[in-house]
Amino acid sequence: MIAKINGDRALALARDVLDIEADAVRALRDQLDEGFVEAIDLILSCRGRVVVSGIGKSGHIARKLAATFASTGTPAFFVHPAEASHGDLGMITSEDVFVAMSNSGESEELVAILPTIKRLGVKLIAVTGRPQSSLAQLADVHLNAFVSKEACPLNLAPTASTTAALALGDALAVAVLDARGFGVDDFARSHPGGALGRRLLTYVRDVMRTDDQIPKVTGAATVRDALFQLTAKRMGMTAIVNDHDHVEGIFTDGDLRRVLERDGDFRELPIASVMTHAPRTIGADHLAVEAVELMERYRINQMLVVDDAGKLIGALNMHDLFSKKVI
Repeated sequence: MIAKINGDRALALARDVLDIEADAVRALRDQLDEGFVEAIDLILSCRGRVVVSGIGKSGHIARKLAATFASTGTPAFFVHPAEASHGDLGMITSEDVFVAMSNSGESEELVAILPTIKRLGVKLIAVTGRPQSSLAQLADVHLNAFVSKEACPLNLAPTASTTAALALGDALAVAVLDARGFGVDDFARSHPGGALGRRLLTYVRDVMRTDDQIPKVTGAATVRDALFQLTAKRMGMTAIVNDHDHVEGIFTDGDLRRVLERDGDFRELPIASVMTHAPRTIGADHLAVEAVELMERYRINQMLVVDDAGKLIGALNMHDLFSKKVI
């Protein structure tokens, strides 16, 4: 039998779910206590790794928390409690901190491994919705993730409780991140394959064109010579340099359009008479995003790269930055 959708009912139910889960997260503010600060202290003083565990829906939240810790400067991994009982406890050392997540605080597989965890001398942080549960009572620190009801109409499926646990875990990870002084550059180093990593770890030297790829002519050249470089190197510009390769100017597609407005044969015009003097330049050790910012600010599509003495060592344009996914 194909169920029929009642649009009004579906929207009303969806709004109720969002309200219930939002209320559950807001209620966590008043449930925070000194235990939260103690948990931060345990993690910061950990000489090993943070091991996060949970089963069922709490297990999914635990996996996410372990991943968040790992990506924000705290070495961490997830251990499935059932697998832990069959050998994976060997991953855990006395220098680790164990974070156990269970809404009921009575998950059989999780509670079963706690005596071994305690015998190892591992510090235990429990995240539960029941402060009087077995897990909460065995923990060195308990974080209260209690919710008054689930968003499920039957009040059975873990919904508001998992949202609350997720939010509380994020709050813990962010507080640890802040205490460590973990910054944007640190985050980029943990995410070299992501967009932020590319933006923050890519330098001008990684993007610029060098040697024979650089379009350039000397100040004695003509517009004809510059056009040859524009066409051959396909960068939309050519640099004008002196005999020692120091930059004197730039001739771009825009300059060419202005030259085309003149009457007569412009090809033999001295390039020095039509070039843009004192062009925008950047050093090779600057971040590529700085080049993007300068290009956008001054509405230009190309930049010359120079060394400290003003000698031309590279060139880049917006296409280069696009191809490297800096933009």
